Amino acid sequence: MAATIRRETIGTTAGHRGQKPTDVDAYTLDSGEGLAVVVWTYGAGLVEVLAPDREGRTGNVVVRLADLDAYQDRAANPYVGSTVGRYCRCVADGRFRLDGVEHRLDRNDGAHHIHGGSLGFDRYVWEAEAERSDGLLSLRLRLDSPDGDQGYPGALRAEVRYQVSPDGSLAFEYRATTTASTIVGLTNHAFWNLAGGGLIDGHLLAVNSSRAVVFDDHLIPVAGPPADLTGSRLDHRVSKPVGDRRLDNCFLLDDPAWAAELHDPASGRTMRVVTDQPAVGVYSADGFTGRRRSGLCLEAGPLPDAPNRDDYPPVRLDPGETYRHRTVHHFSAR
Repeated sequence: MAATIRRETIGTTAGHRGQKPTDVDAYTLDSGEGLAVVVWTYGAGLVEVLAPDREGRTGNVVVRLADLDAYQDRAANPYVGSTVGRYCRCVADGRFRLDGVEHRLDRNDGAHHIHGGSLGFDRYVWEAEAERSDGLLSLRLRLDSPDGDQGYPGALRAEVRYQVSPDGSLAFEYRATTTASTIVGLTNHAFWNLAGGGLIDGHLLAVNSSRAVVFDDHLIPVAGPPADLTGSRLDHRVSKPVGDRRLDNCFLLDDPAWAAELHDPASGRTMRVVTDQPAVGVYSADGFTGRRRSGLCLEAGPLPDAPNRDDYPPVRLDPGETYRHRTVHHFSAR
């Protein structure tokens, strides 16, 4: 079958905190070779990933919500499939310093800031442009975040590009530029379920990591080095079942060859993740109200609270520089 790109308007936002109601479009990028994705301009969100199983039957392998109203309902939507930013992890006490100046962010997680704030990038309608080139189907989405947005310094122009390849891969490419020194870390918050439904307990997970961030009871990193995972329950360097264990951890990647691999024995679907980022957050959706353990997040990106940690890879972006992040999900069935 020939590759196609389709667009349709699926509704209009209610408007958040004075935002104007805005039409939301759905784009379908269909490779014609078995892999197709559906992306909405609301939150630059990944709504469906249609991938074949070992019998060639296609199913959606990401959790999706019923409609646009559900995506706009924060109580029902824990960032499902959204592009998360301006900073996709936590910032302790909702503050950080740059060049001696303290910046105070929106505190939307108790005393802390998380995933860009209560009006983060997941709550905006992004501008979109689709294109086809060299066998790739691409959707480029852009968002302008003003200086002071959620407390962040600098006017930021953010971009995410979804790319679908005939070889069965989905790439996320992120870019950002700023007018003043700031912090940036973008990722996608899809909940993956390669079975197409049910719980993720039967999936097999491998993570290319021998170290993980040590958190306190509020999921804020504690002082000191990451924990050595060797021989622990979190040592997933060899694939093993997710089981019924709660996972809400940030794994530091050992090398760039690969980041994670998820496999569903029942369908035969496998997803291998490769990224240029230093870490992958793994979350088993235990706090997803009404959909507990319905999917597994594999969020490639920076480390949590990196703006306040000199011992973590930097997340600073200065004028004249371009933030870049590329993560690829390779799908197969066996």
